[in-house]
Amino acid sequence: MAGEKVLIIDDEIELAEIVRDYLEAEGYKVYIAIDGEEGLKYYNRVGPQLVILDIMLPVMDGMEVCRIIRSTSNIPIIMLSAKNGATDKIISLGIGADDYMVKPFSPGELMARVKAQLRSTT
Repeated sequence: MAGEKVLIIDDEIELAEIVRDYLEAEGYKVYIAIDGEEGLKYYNRVGPQLVILDIMLPVMDGMEVCRIIRSTSNIPIIMLSAKNGATDKIISLGIGADDYMVKPFSPGELMARVKAQLRSTT
């Protein structure tokens, strides 16, 4: 499982860097984008095996990024959001996200979910 590429798309750079550190400690190759448009560019360039995607992003929101990725790929997408309402979860999962986590979250729980998603696709 180690060595797989994970793309984090989140405008909260400090949070993205913490998640990156956890992932890299497990042997993953990590890329960070700070807005939706940049995230899609990284997605197309590096071909990640999993995307961790914030919903509220500048330039292009996470919902649109998820729709675009899902239109061409079935890679796992874990949505992150400060919103914990059922509506956002339902919409995210309905447009193709594989999982949804509310901020703030435990990095250990995120790691467990990343591993579970990658395990289910191999």
